[in-house]
Amino acid sequence: MSEREFLTMIQDNQRIIHKVCRIYRDSPEDREDLFQEIVFQLWRSYPSFRGGSKSSTWLYRVALNTAMASFRKNKPNVISAEYLPDIQFEDINYEGNERQEKLLASIRQLSEPDRALIALYLDELSYQQIAGILGISENNVGVKLNRIKLKLQKLIK
Repeated sequence: MSEREFLTMIQDNQRIIHKVCRIYRDSPEDREDLFQEIVFQLWRSYPSFRGGSKSSTWLYRVALNTAMASFRKNKPNVISAEYLPDIQFEDINYEGNERQEKLLASIRQLSEPDRALIALYLDELSYQQIAGILGISENNVGVKLNRIKLKLQKLIK
């Protein structure tokens, strides 16, 4: 698979990466750092992507795992630009109404796995797709989503 194919896949799925960055980071600078780390991890693992799943499913899995792993680290990762394809970070302005901002702030208070699950749900993925990305059963997706919705209702109020 070529660099051009990789860049096309990133362009086509950029919204997914931005959504993950927005959920896991508050400031634009931190979102940019996470965006770069996710792209780096995607680039590193791209040769092993065999196409057994949709590229967006694979991308989601890598992005969420990278966000959760880097969220736990205290030290920033320094990535040499010579190993990355040329992709520019453009912070997509999701600034919405007060209700959306309150929801986003509440989501940030959830545990890392819960944030990942609700992000996939809000992106309108099926329970089957969510289960495949997170490595849990469809039934577990439903149970966890119900619990997360209740937590969010309490946090928003």
